[in-house]
Amino acid sequence: MLKLQTKRRLLNAGRDRDRLAAIEASVAALTDDDLLDLADIFARGGPTPLRDIAGAEMQRRNITL
Repeated sequence: MLKLQTKRRLLNAGRDRDRLAAIEASVAALTDDDLLDLADIFARGGPTPLRDIAGAEMQRRNITL
């Protein structure tokens, strides 16, 4: 039973990493205008992982809202 739980957790962690990498790649693929639109949508709310990813990409590109 413990081996199955461990295996399931490892598989889920792998899927989670893959999903996060896909999200980061999608944000990186956005044009500057689309990235600014995305950042603007999340600027008003509280901190979120997507807001952090968009902010990091904007910083990498040296663009601001």
